[in-house]
Amino acid sequence: MRMRWIRAATACIAGALLLGTPAGLSGARAQAYQTAASHAILVDADSGSVLFEKAADEPFSPASMAKLMTAEIVFNEIRQGRLTMESEFQISEDAWRRGGAGGGGSSMFAQLNSRIKLSDLLRGLIVQSGNDAAIALAEGIAGSEENFGRMMTARAKEIGLTRSTFRNATGYAAPDQKVTARDLVKLSIHLIETYPDFYKIYSEREFTWNKIKQQNRNPLLTLDIGADGLKTGYLEESGYALAGSAVQNGQRLVMVISGLKTARDRAAESRKIVEWGFRAFEPRQIFAAGETVAEASVYGGERGGVPLVARKPVRLLLPKGSGDRVTARVVYTGPLTAPVEQGREIARLRVMRGETQALDQPLYAAETVAAGTIPQRALDAALEFGTGLFRRAFGKASNAS
Repeated sequence: MRMRWIRAATACIAGALLLGTPAGLSGARAQAYQTAASHAILVDADSGSVLFEKAADEPFSPASMAKLMTAEIVFNEIRQGRLTMESEFQISEDAWRRGGAGGGGSSMFAQLNSRIKLSDLLRGLIVQSGNDAAIALAEGIAGSEENFGRMMTARAKEIGLTRSTFRNATGYAAPDQKVTARDLVKLSIHLIETYPDFYKIYSEREFTWNKIKQQNRNPLLTLDIGADGLKTGYLEESGYALAGSAVQNGQRLVMVISGLKTARDRAAESRKIVEWGFRAFEPRQIFAAGETVAEASVYGGERGGVPLVARKPVRLLLPKGSGDRVTARVVYTGPLTAPVEQGREIARLRVMRGETQALDQPLYAAETVAAGTIPQRALDAALEFGTGLFRRAFGKASNAS
Protein backbone atom coordinates (compact mmCIF):
# COMPACT_ATOMS: atom_id res chain seq x y z
CA MET A 1 0.00 0.00 0.00
CA ARG A 2 2.84 2.39 0.74
CA MET A 3 4.26 2.20 -2.79
CA ARG A 4 0.82 2.75 -4.30
CA TRP A 5 0.41 5.94 -2.28
CA ILE A 6 3.88 7.15 -3.25
CA ARG A 7 3.06 6.72 -6.94
CA ALA A 8 -0.25 8.54 -6.47
CA ALA A 9 1.48 11.46 -4.79
CA THR A 10 4.01 11.66 -7.60
CA ALA A 11 1.32 11.73 -10.25
CA CYS A 12 -0.60 14.44 -8.42
CA ILE A 13 2.48 16.65 -8.08
CA ALA A 14 3.52 16.24 -11.67
CA GLY A 15 0.01 16.97 -12.88
CA ALA A 16 -0.25 20.13 -10.83
CA LEU A 17 2.99 21.44 -12.29
CA LEU A 18 2.11 20.59 -15.87
CA LEU A 19 -1.22 22.36 -15.53
CA GLY A 20 0.65 25.46 -14.35
CA THR A 21 3.01 25.63 -17.33
CA PRO A 22 2.17 28.58 -19.62
CA ALA A 23 0.58 27.56 -22.92
CA GLY A 24 2.96 27.43 -25.84
CA LEU A 25 6.05 27.33 -23.61
CA SER A 26 6.00 23.75 -22.33
CA GLY A 27 8.78 22.71 -24.68
CA ALA A 28 11.01 25.69 -23.95
CA ARG A 29 13.82 25.55 -21.42
CA ALA A 30 15.07 28.33 -19.19
CA GLN A 31 18.58 29.46 -19.97
CA ALA A 32 21.03 27.30 -18.01
CA TYR A 33 22.92 29.31 -15.38
CA GLN A 34 26.71 29.19 -15.45
CA THR A 35 29.04 30.23 -12.63
CA ALA A 36 32.77 30.48 -12.14
CA ALA A 37 32.33 29.54 -8.47
CA SER A 38 33.54 26.06 -7.55
CA HIS A 39 30.66 25.61 -5.08
CA ALA A 40 27.29 27.34 -5.29
CA ILE A 41 23.66 27.06 -4.27
CA LEU A 42 20.64 29.38 -4.52
CA VAL A 43 17.48 28.69 -2.50
CA ASP A 44 14.05 30.27 -2.11
CA ALA A 45 13.87 30.59 1.68
CA ASP A 46 10.10 30.29 2.08
CA SER A 47 9.51 27.17 0.00
CA GLY A 48 12.94 25.63 0.29
CA SER A 49 13.09 25.31 -3.51
CA VAL A 50 16.62 24.91 -4.81
CA LEU A 51 16.93 27.16 -7.86
CA PHE A 52 20.54 26.34 -8.69
CA GLU A 53 23.33 24.22 -7.29
CA LYS A 54 26.87 23.29 -8.21
CA ALA A 55 28.93 20.91 -6.07
CA ALA A 56 26.61 21.87 -3.21
CA ASP A 57 27.44 18.77 -1.16
CA GLU A 58 31.21 18.77 -1.68
CA PRO A 59 33.12 19.91 1.43
CA PHE A 60 35.34 22.99 1.46
CA SER A 61 36.89 25.31 4.03
CA PRO A 62 34.37 27.93 5.18
CA ALA A 63 36.89 30.66 6.02
CA SER A 64 35.14 33.48 7.90
CA MET A 65 31.73 32.07 7.01
CA ALA A 66 32.40 29.81 10.02
CA LYS A 67 31.50 32.90 12.06
CA LEU A 68 27.86 32.26 11.07
CA MET A 69 28.01 29.19 13.30
CA THR A 70 29.84 31.17 15.99
CA ALA A 71 27.01 33.70 15.95
CA GLU A 72 24.39 30.93 16.11
CA ILE A 73 25.94 29.60 19.31
CA VAL A 74 25.87 33.09 20.85
CA PHE A 75 22.28 33.77 19.74
CA ASN A 76 21.17 30.44 21.21
CA GLU A 77 22.95 31.17 24.50
CA ILE A 78 21.02 34.42 24.73
CA ARG A 79 17.75 32.71 23.87
CA GLN A 80 18.39 30.09 26.57
CA GLY A 81 18.94 32.86 29.12
CA ARG A 82 22.61 32.09 29.75
CA LEU A 83 23.79 35.41 28.26
CA THR A 84 22.42 38.90 27.75
CA MET A 85 23.52 41.69 25.46
CA GLU A 86 25.02 43.32 28.58
CA SER A 87 27.25 40.32 29.36
CA GLU A 88 30.94 41.20 29.24
CA PHE A 89 33.84 39.22 27.77
CA GLN A 90 37.53 39.74 28.41
CA ILE A 91 40.02 40.02 25.57
CA SER A 92 42.73 37.47 26.35
CA GLU A 93 46.27 37.65 25.07
CA ASP A 94 45.46 34.95 22.52
CA ALA A 95 42.42 36.85 21.26
CA TRP A 96 44.44 40.06 21.10
CA ARG A 97 47.57 38.59 19.53
CA ARG A 98 46.21 35.89 17.18
CA GLY A 99 42.91 37.57 16.44
CA GLY A 100 44.10 41.15 16.41
CA ALA A 101 45.74 43.17 13.68
CA GLY A 102 49.02 41.30 14.18
CA GLY A 103 47.31 38.02 13.29
CA GLY A 104 47.03 39.02 9.66
CA GLY A 105 43.25 38.70 9.41
CA SER A 106 40.21 40.86 10.03
CA SER A 107 39.98 42.40 13.50
CA MET A 108 37.81 44.73 15.58
CA PHE A 109 41.04 46.02 17.22
CA ALA A 110 39.99 45.16 20.76
CA GLN A 111 42.53 46.12 23.43
CA LEU A 112 44.37 43.50 25.49
CA ASN A 113 42.61 42.62 28.79
CA SER A 114 39.72 44.98 28.06
CA ARG A 115 36.17 43.89 28.86
CA ILE A 116 33.61 44.35 26.09
CA LYS A 117 29.83 44.04 26.19
CA LEU A 118 28.29 41.30 24.09
CA SER A 119 26.31 43.84 22.06
CA ASP A 120 29.59 45.35 20.86
CA LEU A 121 31.39 42.03 20.42
CA LEU A 122 28.58 40.79 18.18
CA ARG A 123 29.02 43.79 15.92
CA GLY A 124 32.75 43.23 15.95
CA LEU A 125 32.09 39.63 14.91
CA ILE A 126 29.35 40.26 12.32
CA VAL A 127 30.01 43.69 10.83
CA GLN A 128 33.80 43.79 11.12
CA SER A 129 34.41 40.02 10.95
CA GLY A 130 36.77 40.39 13.90
CA ASN A 131 38.80 37.30 14.70
CA ASP A 132 39.59 38.77 18.11
CA ALA A 133 35.86 39.05 18.79
CA ALA A 134 35.32 35.43 17.71
CA ILE A 135 38.09 34.09 19.96
CA ALA A 136 36.92 36.14 22.95
CA LEU A 137 33.36 34.81 22.53
CA ALA A 138 34.60 31.23 22.20
CA GLU A 139 36.77 31.47 25.31
CA GLY A 140 34.06 33.18 27.36
CA ILE A 141 31.39 30.61 26.45
CA ALA A 142 33.35 27.35 26.31
CA GLY A 143 36.60 28.05 28.15
CA SER A 144 38.72 27.56 25.04
CA GLU A 145 38.34 27.85 21.29
CA GLU A 146 38.94 24.11 20.97
CA ASN A 147 35.97 23.36 23.25
CA PHE A 148 33.91 25.92 21.37
CA GLY A 149 34.69 24.15 18.09
CA ARG A 150 33.19 20.97 19.53
CA MET A 151 30.13 22.95 20.61
CA MET A 152 29.80 24.33 17.09
CA THR A 153 29.87 20.88 15.51
CA ALA A 154 27.38 19.43 17.99
CA ARG A 155 25.01 22.35 17.56
CA ALA A 156 25.36 22.17 13.78
CA LYS A 157 24.13 18.57 13.87
CA GLU A 158 21.19 19.60 16.07
CA ILE A 159 19.95 22.12 13.50
CA GLY A 160 20.40 19.80 10.53
CA LEU A 161 23.86 20.54 9.17
CA THR A 162 24.76 16.93 8.44
CA ARG A 163 28.03 17.38 6.55
CA SER A 164 29.80 20.17 8.41
CA THR A 165 32.57 20.00 11.01
CA PHE A 166 33.94 23.01 12.88
CA ARG A 167 37.24 23.36 14.71
CA ASN A 168 37.42 27.07 15.57
CA ALA A 169 35.30 30.18 15.92
CA THR A 170 37.23 32.33 13.46
CA GLY A 171 37.33 30.30 10.27
CA TYR A 172 41.13 30.15 10.28
CA ALA A 173 42.38 27.23 8.19
CA ALA A 174 42.15 23.86 9.97
CA PRO A 175 42.46 20.45 8.28
CA ASP A 176 39.16 19.06 9.62
CA GLN A 177 37.09 22.24 9.38
CA LYS A 178 34.82 21.65 6.42
CA VAL A 179 31.32 22.70 5.36
CA THR A 180 29.11 22.33 2.31
CA ALA A 181 27.25 25.04 0.44
CA ARG A 182 23.95 23.29 1.19
CA ASP A 183 24.68 23.25 4.92
CA LEU A 184 25.64 26.94 4.90
CA VAL A 185 22.37 27.84 3.19
CA LYS A 186 20.49 25.84 5.85
CA LEU A 187 22.43 27.69 8.55
CA SER A 188 21.73 31.06 6.95
CA ILE A 189 17.97 30.40 6.71
CA HIS A 190 18.00 29.12 10.30
CA LEU A 191 19.60 32.38 11.50
CA ILE A 192 17.13 34.48 9.53
CA GLU A 193 14.03 32.62 10.73
CA THR A 194 15.03 31.76 14.30
CA TYR A 195 16.69 35.02 15.37
CA PRO A 196 15.05 37.84 13.36
CA ASP A 197 16.04 40.55 15.86
CA PHE A 198 19.69 39.52 15.97
CA TYR A 199 19.75 38.96 12.21
CA LYS A 200 19.26 42.71 11.71
CA ILE A 201 22.88 43.22 12.75
CA TYR A 202 23.97 41.62 9.46
CA SER A 203 22.52 44.58 7.55
CA GLU A 204 24.40 47.26 9.52
CA ARG A 205 26.75 49.03 7.12
CA GLU A 206 29.53 50.01 9.54
CA PHE A 207 30.75 49.76 13.10
CA THR A 208 33.32 51.79 15.04
CA TRP A 209 35.41 50.36 17.86
CA ASN A 210 38.56 51.74 19.46
CA LYS A 211 38.04 54.84 17.27
CA ILE A 212 38.43 52.74 14.12
CA LYS A 213 35.46 52.73 11.73
CA GLN A 214 35.10 49.70 9.48
CA GLN A 215 32.60 48.99 6.73
CA ASN A 216 30.57 45.79 6.53
CA ARG A 217 32.48 43.45 4.22
CA ASN A 218 29.35 42.13 2.45
CA PRO A 219 29.46 43.72 -1.04
CA LEU A 220 25.76 43.03 -1.68
CA LEU A 221 24.69 45.56 0.97
CA THR A 222 25.83 48.46 -1.21
CA LEU A 223 23.71 47.31 -4.17
CA ASP A 224 20.05 48.07 -4.80
CA ILE A 225 18.93 44.43 -4.83
CA GLY A 226 17.30 44.08 -1.40
CA ALA A 227 20.32 42.47 0.31
CA ASP A 228 20.32 42.35 4.12
CA GLY A 229 23.09 39.84 5.07
CA LEU A 230 25.10 37.59 5.67
CA LYS A 231 28.89 36.88 5.62
CA THR A 232 31.98 36.90 3.43
CA GLY A 233 34.99 34.61 3.66
CA TYR A 234 38.43 34.16 2.18
CA LEU A 235 41.19 31.59 2.49
CA GLU A 236 43.88 30.96 -0.06
CA GLU A 237 42.90 27.28 -0.24
CA SER A 238 39.19 27.89 -0.88
CA GLY A 239 39.13 31.31 -2.56
CA TYR A 240 36.66 34.14 -2.08
CA ALA A 241 33.25 33.17 -0.72
CA LEU A 242 29.96 34.68 0.36
CA ALA A 243 26.74 33.62 2.05
CA GLY A 244 24.16 36.24 1.09
CA SER A 245 20.44 36.96 1.29
CA ALA A 246 18.13 39.42 -0.43
CA VAL A 247 14.41 40.19 -0.45
CA GLN A 248 12.36 41.51 -3.36
CA ASN A 249 8.55 41.79 -3.40
CA GLY A 250 8.28 39.64 -0.30
CA GLN A 251 10.43 36.83 -1.71
CA ARG A 252 13.71 35.96 0.01
CA LEU A 253 16.56 34.23 -1.80
CA VAL A 254 19.59 32.86 0.04
CA MET A 255 22.80 31.91 -1.73
CA VAL A 256 26.27 30.58 -1.01
CA ILE A 257 29.20 30.72 -3.40
CA SER A 258 32.83 29.79 -2.88
CA GLY A 259 36.00 29.42 -4.91
CA LEU A 260 36.15 32.79 -6.70
CA LYS A 261 39.58 34.16 -7.60
CA THR A 262 39.17 37.78 -6.46
CA ALA A 263 36.96 39.90 -4.23
CA ARG A 264 35.68 41.64 -7.37
CA ASP A 265 34.70 38.29 -8.89
CA ARG A 266 32.88 37.41 -5.68
CA ALA A 267 30.86 40.64 -5.71
CA ALA A 268 29.98 40.32 -9.39
CA GLU A 269 29.01 36.66 -9.17
CA SER A 270 26.93 37.21 -6.04
CA ARG A 271 24.94 39.96 -7.70
CA LYS A 272 24.49 37.96 -10.89
CA ILE A 273 23.12 34.83 -9.24
CA VAL A 274 20.71 36.76 -6.99
CA GLU A 275 19.33 38.88 -9.83
CA TRP A 276 18.98 35.79 -12.02
CA GLY A 277 17.04 34.00 -9.27
CA PHE A 278 14.53 36.81 -8.86
CA ARG A 279 14.11 37.21 -12.62
CA ALA A 280 14.07 33.67 -13.99
CA PHE A 281 11.61 31.77 -11.77
CA GLU A 282 7.91 31.67 -11.00
CA PRO A 283 6.09 29.87 -8.17
CA ARG A 284 3.75 26.89 -8.44
CA GLN A 285 1.73 25.73 -5.44
CA ILE A 286 1.54 21.95 -5.31
CA PHE A 287 -0.38 21.38 -2.07
CA ALA A 288 -2.13 23.70 0.35
CA ALA A 289 -1.16 23.66 4.01
CA GLY A 290 -2.89 20.70 5.66
CA GLU A 291 -3.80 19.04 2.36
CA THR A 292 -3.13 15.29 2.22
CA VAL A 293 0.02 14.59 0.23
CA ALA A 294 0.26 10.82 0.75
CA GLU A 295 -0.59 8.09 3.25
CA ALA A 296 1.83 6.06 5.33
CA SER A 297 1.15 2.46 6.33
CA VAL A 298 0.64 1.80 10.05
CA TYR A 299 1.31 -1.54 11.72
CA GLY A 300 -0.78 -2.63 14.70
CA GLY A 301 -3.12 0.36 14.61
CA GLU A 302 -6.86 0.86 14.65
CA ARG A 303 -6.42 1.88 11.01
CA GLY A 304 -3.95 0.68 8.43
CA GLY A 305 -2.70 4.11 7.41
CA VAL A 306 -2.29 7.76 8.38
CA PRO A 307 -2.59 10.78 6.04
CA LEU A 308 0.54 12.89 5.65
CA VAL A 309 0.36 16.68 5.37
CA ALA A 310 2.68 19.67 5.20
CA ARG A 311 2.38 22.44 7.78
CA LYS A 312 2.72 25.20 5.22
CA PRO A 313 1.85 25.39 1.53
CA VAL A 314 4.12 23.26 -0.63
CA ARG A 315 5.45 25.58 -3.32
CA LEU A 316 7.97 24.92 -6.04
CA LEU A 317 9.77 27.55 -8.08
CA LEU A 318 10.17 26.64 -11.74
CA PRO A 319 12.21 28.36 -14.44
CA LYS A 320 9.93 30.50 -16.57
CA GLY A 321 9.07 28.63 -19.75
CA SER A 322 10.80 25.49 -18.54
CA GLY A 323 10.08 22.03 -19.88
CA ASP A 324 12.05 20.36 -17.08
CA ARG A 325 10.61 17.06 -15.97
CA VAL A 326 9.38 17.20 -12.37
CA THR A 327 9.14 14.03 -10.30
CA ALA A 328 8.51 13.46 -6.62
CA ARG A 329 8.52 10.77 -4.00
CA VAL A 330 7.55 10.43 -0.37
CA VAL A 331 10.26 8.77 1.70
CA TYR A 332 9.77 7.21 5.12
CA THR A 333 10.70 4.09 7.07
CA GLY A 334 7.66 1.89 7.42
CA PRO A 335 5.32 0.48 8.18
CA LEU A 336 4.95 2.74 11.23
CA THR A 337 4.14 1.13 14.55
CA ALA A 338 1.02 2.35 16.36
CA PRO A 339 0.32 4.50 18.21
CA VAL A 340 1.14 7.39 15.88
CA GLU A 341 0.61 10.87 17.33
CA GLN A 342 -0.91 13.70 15.31
CA GLY A 343 1.77 16.22 14.31
CA ARG A 344 4.64 13.75 14.41
CA GLU A 345 7.14 14.11 11.56
CA ILE A 346 6.78 10.97 9.47
CA ALA A 347 8.28 11.44 6.03
CA ARG A 348 10.07 13.72 3.55
CA LEU A 349 8.58 14.97 0.31
CA ARG A 350 11.41 15.13 -2.23
CA VAL A 351 10.84 16.78 -5.59
CA MET A 352 13.31 16.59 -8.47
CA ARG A 353 13.43 19.20 -11.23
CA GLY A 354 15.47 17.55 -13.92
CA GLU A 355 18.70 16.50 -12.18
CA THR A 356 18.28 18.99 -9.31
CA GLN A 357 16.59 18.09 -6.02
CA ALA A 358 14.41 21.17 -5.93
CA LEU A 359 12.49 20.48 -2.72
CA ASP A 360 12.95 18.44 0.44
CA GLN A 361 10.14 19.13 2.89
CA PRO A 362 8.92 17.31 6.02
CA LEU A 363 5.49 15.69 6.15
CA TYR A 364 3.54 15.15 9.37
CA ALA A 365 0.80 12.84 10.61
CA ALA A 366 -2.54 14.57 10.03
CA GLU A 367 -4.27 12.65 12.80
CA THR A 368 -3.64 10.24 15.63
CA VAL A 369 -3.77 6.50 15.00
CA ALA A 370 -4.25 4.61 18.25
CA ALA A 371 -3.09 1.05 18.84
CA GLY A 372 -5.54 -1.49 17.49
CA THR A 373 -7.32 -4.32 19.31
CA ILE A 374 -5.48 -7.56 20.02
CA PRO A 375 -7.13 -9.30 17.00
CA GLN A 376 -6.15 -6.37 14.73
CA ARG A 377 -2.54 -6.48 15.92
CA ALA A 378 -2.41 -10.26 15.53
CA LEU A 379 -3.66 -9.96 11.94
CA ASP A 380 -1.09 -7.27 11.14
CA ALA A 381 1.63 -9.45 12.65
CA ALA A 382 0.57 -12.42 10.53
CA LEU A 383 0.49 -10.28 7.38
CA GLU A 384 3.91 -8.78 8.14
CA PHE A 385 5.35 -12.25 8.82
CA GLY A 386 3.96 -13.56 5.54
CA THR A 387 5.20 -10.54 3.62
CA GLY A 388 8.64 -10.97 5.16
CA LEU A 389 8.79 -14.61 4.08
CA PHE A 390 7.74 -13.59 0.57
CA ARG A 391 10.43 -10.91 0.42
CA ARG A 392 13.13 -13.34 1.53
CA ALA A 393 11.99 -16.03 -0.90
CA PHE A 394 11.81 -13.51 -3.74
CA GLY A 395 15.30 -12.31 -2.89
CA LYS A 396 16.70 -15.83 -3.02
CA ALA A 397 14.98 -16.50 -6.33
CA SER A 398 16.35 -13.24 -7.76
CA ASN A 399 19.86 -14.09 -6.60
CA ALA A 400 19.59 -17.59 -8.10
CA SER A 401 18.54 -16.21 -11.47
